[in-house]
Amino acid sequence: MAPRENSSQKNGSSGRRTDQSDLRIGPAGWAYKDWAGVVYPAPRPKGFHEPTYLAEFFDTIEINTSFYRPLRIEQAEQWIERVAGNPRFMFTAKLWQRFTHDPSPNLADEREVRLGFDMLREQGKLGAVLLQFPFAFQRNKETFIHLKGLLRRFADYPLVVEFRHATWRAPETFELLREHRAGFCNIDQPVIGRSLEPSAEVTSEIGYVRLHGRRYDTWFEAGAPREARSRANAWSEHRAGEHWQDGGETRHDFFPENEGVPIPAFERYNYLYSEKELLPWVERVEDIRATAKQTYVVTNNHYLGKGIVNALQLISILKNTKVAVPEPLRATYPALNEIAIDPPLAPTLFPMR
Repeated sequence: MAPRENSSQKNGSSGRRTDQSDLRIGPAGWAYKDWAGVVYPAPRPKGFHEPTYLAEFFDTIEINTSFYRPLRIEQAEQWIERVAGNPRFMFTAKLWQRFTHDPSPNLADEREVRLGFDMLREQGKLGAVLLQFPFAFQRNKETFIHLKGLLRRFADYPLVVEFRHATWRAPETFELLREHRAGFCNIDQPVIGRSLEPSAEVTSEIGYVRLHGRRYDTWFEAGAPREARSRANAWSEHRAGEHWQDGGETRHDFFPENEGVPIPAFERYNYLYSEKELLPWVERVEDIRATAKQTYVVTNNHYLGKGIVNALQLISILKNTKVAVPEPLRATYPALNEIAIDPPLAPTLFPMR
């Protein structure tokens, strides 16, 4: 996938914006065992740190661990230090799931979750806080009030909200987000039933895109951990795998052939976007940047570094340039040699185009 010119001329004679200071593209998370020898060198050299390594290639990473437990001050301090070699680098971070997947968080939870976020913000390294809601979080009076309360509660942070259910794509939602200066997260996910479809909405100074992959067969997987499944369905009367009603129509949360069959959690994000699938998102990102002051594009299809591959490809296309490529990644994804600044260290078996 070589760099290419955009056919649209709206951003200048080249069709591509030359000022890229507002655009940051990177992966979701970095602590994946399957990245060893694929994204990261194996064995790792002495003193190797994942964020430091990734900051050589990307200007942002979305912190995933803050979704499962509050970010500690010492963690935030350490990570800030480790990405210091890239002055443009900004973290984004997920809000603790106790606020998005549980109807009743308390004041102690809020105090705890603010510690790490405040450290990132004080050091100028907090680009956005993502409120990621589950598919079961459908728009109704109760959930709307809950969302409004969270937007007020964390109004001092640069907020972005990710919905999964299509009921939230409504004028009332966008009005609420604009009122509280919160961004709308535009997502790519398997569109099943009332799943939210791709979009290019901007409701604040922050434009945000998340690409999850398109594994239709595992998206609503039966093999999710019990605790995660119960939290994700705290807003629903039914549990994963059961029927749910939508406008009188009975649907399933996942494909019938997977019902009752344990599926490894990583399979949900085991997906590599093709160039044809990425190009519509290139256009959406350009549309978002036309309105937003800062735009973040996060690739969450993390298994075996596929999100790293797609993030590098998006950088190459959107910035119309070749990019630095992690050396271990070339062996698994030789197509990256087409957009790499430098040739591979070791000879390849096949000629490069």
